[in-house]
Amino acid sequence: MTDMRDERLQIMLSPEELSVLDDFRFKHRMPTRAAAVRELLRLGLTVVGTDGDGQKSSNYGVVNRGEPTSSNGA
Repeated sequence: MTDMRDERLQIMLSPEELSVLDDFRFKHRMPTRAAAVRELLRLGLTVVGTDGDGQKSSNYGVVNRGEPTSSNGA
């Protein structure tokens, strides 16, 4: 992978999601939020792959807001 980053990605986060991101960043001594997001993206793709499972985008929040987040029915 090259160090060139030609594309910008903007996302909106709730205060709770931003707090979780910052906690991850500081725990792993990452220099920026962007670095933390890239690492979480890399880790997530390693674990679940990229096949998609047909869920709504609203099911992919970082912080559980009372909705079920498990895709295994548990």
